[in-house]
Amino acid sequence: MTVLKSTVDTSSGEHLARREAMLGKLDELATEHAKALAGGGQKYVDRHHKRGKLLPRERIELLIDEDSAFLELSPLAGWGTDYAVGASMVTGIGVISGVECLIVANDPTVRGGASNPWTLRKTFRATDIAMANRLPVVNLVESGGADLPSQSEIFIPGGRLFRDLTRASAARVPTVTLVFGNSTAGGAYVPGMSDYVVMVKERAKVFLGGPPLVKMATGEESDDESLGGAEMHARTSGLADFLAEDEPDALRIGRRIVARLNWRKHGPGPSLPATEPLHDPEDLLGIVPTDLREPFDPREVISRLVDASDFDEFKPSYGTSLITGWASLHGYPIGILANARGVLFSEEAQKATQFIQLANASDTPLLFLQNTTGYMVGKEYEQAGIIKHGAMMINAVSNSTVPHLTVVMGASYGAGNYGMCGRAYDPRFLFTWPNAKSAVMGPAQLAGVLSIVARQAAAAKGQPYDEQADAGLRAMVEQQIEEQSLAPFLSGRLYDDGVIDPRDTRTVLGICLSAIHSAEVAGAERFGVFRM
Repeated sequence: MTVLKSTVDTSSGEHLARREAMLGKLDELATEHAKALAGGGQKYVDRHHKRGKLLPRERIELLIDEDSAFLELSPLAGWGTDYAVGASMVTGIGVISGVECLIVANDPTVRGGASNPWTLRKTFRATDIAMANRLPVVNLVESGGADLPSQSEIFIPGGRLFRDLTRASAARVPTVTLVFGNSTAGGAYVPGMSDYVVMVKERAKVFLGGPPLVKMATGEESDDESLGGAEMHARTSGLADFLAEDEPDALRIGRRIVARLNWRKHGPGPSLPATEPLHDPEDLLGIVPTDLREPFDPREVISRLVDASDFDEFKPSYGTSLITGWASLHGYPIGILANARGVLFSEEAQKATQFIQLANASDTPLLFLQNTTGYMVGKEYEQAGIIKHGAMMINAVSNSTVPHLTVVMGASYGAGNYGMCGRAYDPRFLFTWPNAKSAVMGPAQLAGVLSIVARQAAAAKGQPYDEQADAGLRAMVEQQIEEQSLAPFLSGRLYDDGVIDPRDTRTVLGICLSAIHSAEVAGAERFGVFRM
C-alpha cells in the first residue's frame, strides 16, 4: 500500500487560525441555508401544517429509506436575487426502497409553490443529473404553476421540463409523480407526462385551467373537484393511477411503485472495501489558507478523502504543480487530479492529458480537486507552447466520457477553471467549499488590467490621467469582482450543486459515485486533434 503520510500540525497557530476562519465561513453558510429551510416564513409554514399538510423536506423524509442519507442539491439557488433562497423547490438524491432516485419537491409555503426563473433552472439541473446518471425521478408536486409576474422568463424555456419528462420515459428512466395539492396550468403536464401518478384524495387538484379560467374562456360553471379533483382523475379521466387517502399514504404508495420498478444499475458496484481514511477529516478545516494566493499540499486533502489514505501517485516528479494518481473512494476506483501550487504550466497540462486518456482507457471516473489561478502567462511560457498544451488538456477534459466529479477547494480562476473541469465542462457533480472563489481572474488583477487599459487609452489621446478617479474605479471593481466570486453568489446562480462542509466531502462524493454507477461507465474511444 502507498499510504499518504500527513505533516499537518493540528495544534499550530496557523492551523487553528485557518480552522477558525473556515468555521466562520460555515456559520455564514448555515445562516443562508436556514433561509431555504424557512420556506415562505413561519406564517405560511404554520398555515400549511394547520391544513394537515407536510412540508417538502418532511415529505422527503417519509419517502426515503429510514436512516438513509439525502443529498440536497442547489439549496442556495436564487441567493442574492429578488426571489426566495432555494427557489421554492427542494431537489436531491435519496434512496427509496433501495433505489437511488432524483427527488424534486415543490415548496408550497413560498408563493404557493409557484415557479420562478430560478425554480426553472434548478429543475433543469436536477433533470440533467437524472438523465446523465440514469436515476429514476420522483416529483412531489404542489404548485400553482408559473409565477405570473415573471412569466416572460418562464413560459418559453419552461417547455423543456415536459420534454425532459417524456425523453426520460423513452430512455426507460422511470418518472413518478405524487400530487399533494394544486398542479395547475402547465404544471398539470407534470403528472400528465409521468409514468406513474399518485393523487391525494380531496387534496390534489390537476387541471389545465381552474374554475375561474374555465368560466372566462367558455362560460362553463364548475367546481375544483369535478374539474380536476383526485377522485375524478382516478375514476373518470384515468390520469391518476393510484388514489391515496392522505399524504403518508401517497408516500407509501410512491415507495411501493419504486420497489416494483425492477431497477438495476448499469455500472459496476464497488470493487474494494470502503475503508475509512487513516487521517481525520476534521483536519480539513485547517488545511486551506485564508489567503487563496498561498499554496497548500492537496495530498493532505486526498489523504482524508480516499479509502485507507492509499494513493498511487502518477508522474510524481514531473509537472509537480498538478498531483495526479489512483485511489478508491467508498470502494469505487477513481483517478484524481489536484492543483498543488495553483498555476498550470505546460508540463502539468501534458501530464493531465495523458492521465485523462489512461482513465478513459480503464473506464475509471475522475475527481478534480480545484485550486488554480489558471495557466501560466509570459513570453517564455508562450514561446514554450502554453496555449497548445493547455488546449490539449482542455481537449482531453472535453472529450473524456468517464464520469467527472469536481470539488472547488480554493481558487478557480481563468482557463484553469476549464482545464480542471468547471461547470461548462459538464462534470456529473460539482461542489464548492465555503472559502472558494471563482472568476476570470483575481479582483486586484482584473482591476489592475482595466487600469492599465484606461491609462493606455488616455496616453494614446494625449490626455492627462486622473489618478483619483483611477483609484476609485479600481476599488469599485475589486469590490464587485470579490462579491461575485464568492461561493454563495456562484451557488445561487447554480454554477455548482451546493456549497459543502469540507468534512462532508468524502460522504458527498461517496453518494455521487454510487449514483453515477446507475449508468454505464465507459471511457472515450477518441479525442480531438492534439497539437503537439
